[in-house]
Amino acid sequence: MTVATDKRLTLTEYLIYDDGSDTRYELVDGVLVEMGAESRVNIQIAIFLLQCFTKLGLTANQLGIKEKIQVISSHASARDPDLIIHSEESTLAIEGRKESCLFLGEPNPLLVVEIVSPGNESSENYQRDYVQKPKEYAERGIAEYWIVDPDRAWVMVGVLVEGAYQFATFQDEQAIVSSAFPVLNWTAAAVLRAGR
Repeated sequence: MTVATDKRLTLTEYLIYDDGSDTRYELVDGVLVEMGAESRVNIQIAIFLLQCFTKLGLTANQLGIKEKIQVISSHASARDPDLIIHSEESTLAIEGRKESCLFLGEPNPLLVVEIVSPGNESSENYQRDYVQKPKEYAERGIAEYWIVDPDRAWVMVGVLVEGAYQFATFQDEQAIVSSAFPVLNWTAAAVLRAGR
């Protein structure tokens, strides 16, 4: 759903926009587009992953939720990933900032996680997470991109190779392999059930 505003917003205006609701928006060509509510399963998976990364020794300032990443795209000005795992450099870039956004030209995080909402291949959700975001994050140079899809029961880990992601798909009791975190001992099933 597109939200009517009096004028097209700049990225800076979007970052401080507050309509008094908890509605999530992305900015598309200056226009606010409502993202819809997150499902309970998606929220549980995000929380579980936060806990897992914390157990690996990451601190709260290395983990990002509700932080944005500016991209070059006809689909959005900035993306709002479900989870960002910051590099030391991206942590320093965003720390203390009023707007929680990594701007173009600033250091990239180690990886970005998107938890997909249900939808077939022609749905907006699918097109956004499987087609648009991989291109946008790759163009930005983010080294690793995870797609967690509870509906399809898989975790896809994309590693940036020559400007595009090469994905490995993990299902059931397969251990997830990450270039950024080679010490993981999590299975796809554990992530998808959010530790239940």
